[in-house]
Amino acid sequence: MTPAIPKETLLALAEAVRETCVRAALDGYEQAGISGLCGEGRWEMAVDAMQSMKLDDVVQAIAQQLPN
Repeated sequence: MTPAIPKETLLALAEAVRETCVRAALDGYEQAGISGLCGEGRWEMAVDAMQSMKLDDVVQAIAQQLPN
């Protein structure tokens, strides 16, 4: 039987993933603007930045911060 994951742990993970997605989107949008892309191109770059995030890295970083 798989042990239950505490709700607090799941919420911390979800919040961290959300923060990472927002940061990636904002960075992608800003970089696209610096490159001279229009609003639509900037939005596409923001979405691409979120889609290309390495979730394993995010989860691993979060796991190190959580109590055992």
